[in-house]
Parts: sequence; C-alpha cells; structure tokens
Amino acid sequence: MRDYQSLRYTTWDCKYHVVFIPKRRKKAIFGTIRKHLGKVLHELAVLQKGCQIVEGYLRPDHVHMCISIPPKHSVSYVVGYIKGKSAISIARKFMGKAKNFTGENFWARGYFVSTWDWMKRWSESIFGIKRKRTNIMTSSSLACDAAFRQRRFFALLRG
Repeated sequence: MRDYQSLRYTTWDCKYHVVFIPKRRKKAIFGTIRKHLGKVLHELAVLQKGCQIVEGYLRPDHVHMCISIPPKHSVSYVVGYIKGKSAISIARKFMGKAKNFTGENFWARGYFVSTWDWMKRWSESIFGIKRKRTNIMTSSSLACDAAFRQRRFFALLRG
C-alpha cells in the first residue's frame, strides 16, 4: 500500500528524485562536511512544511535525494531553499564565515529532477532490484550497494 499523505483538501504522494552538484563538480563532499551535510539536509527538508527526505546518497561530487514535497510547494522553491541554506551552513562551519556571504557559492546553479515513481519502476525493470525505504545517508554498508547500482544506472545511460 502506498503511503499517502493529506492536506486539508488533498491526498497526495509526490516524491521527486533530485540531483545537484558542488561548484565546478569539485569532489568536496567528504569527511566532516559529508556528516554535517547529511544532518543539515534532513533538518532543512523538515523546516519546509511537510517536506521529507525519504532516501538519499551523498557522493563526493554530487547529491542524490528522494524528497517528498507537498503539492502546495514547488520543487524549485524547496530545492533552492535547501541548497541556499546548506551552503550558508557549510560556509559558517567550515569556511570561517560569520556573515556577508556575497560571492560564496558551494553549489552549482541548477539541478536535475524527475518523478520518483518513474525512476523506481525503471530501475526495477532494468536491474531487477526492489528498493527499500531506508535512509542511506547514515548507513555506510548500504551506501556501497547504492554506489554500485548508481554506477550501473549511469553506465546504461551512457550506452
């Protein structure tokens, strides 16, 4: 059974697969930044009324998230908020900045988004893998398995 959520006049299940990268695709997401970023992304999603990160992968040069967003919020607004606030958090904690963040950009402009159901059905039909609802941002053993699936996914896209 699907996990439907509801607002006052709406019953919904809107999940999106979102991918974004650091500036110049630098391999900047590792070590303490990676641990910090996992917590920050979850907190920022919760602050967006009703948003939730269902599943996610932090790779050294990009971030994959399955994020559940209510239909009253646009995907671009939520992703912009998460990218902006997480960049400020990284600048404060790791770059020694306290205020005046002009010119400080951690993330590159733009992002990739697709509906999650399509991604899930496509990966199940190609790989024969049934996805489990787990939080992979905190589990290192599942992250290795996810990295393997991700490499197979991008290899098939390249042809």
